[in-house]
Amino acid sequence: MNSKNRKTLKAIFTDPINGNVEWRDIEALLVSVGCRTVEGKGSSITFEKDGVRATFHRPHPDRVALRYRVKGARDFLTQLRIQP
Repeated sequence: MNSKNRKTLKAIFTDPINGNVEWRDIEALLVSVGCRTVEGKGSSITFEKDGVRATFHRPHPDRVALRYRVKGARDFLTQLRIQP
């Protein structure tokens, strides 16, 4: 995990939930912690690690992840026992 990924991880776990995190940074973080990606139909993407899965829809046309996506990423990382 590089410094940018650590910064993204910290942003995901800030309270109140930050709705201004770029989705590509969240994807890069999840890949850096060892998640496997599975592309779905359209904008759907599934991340899987150690039998735990989370499915998201990439934001479009905007690049910023809304709060519910950030919360979903936080919940997924918590399940994986990854925290800042």
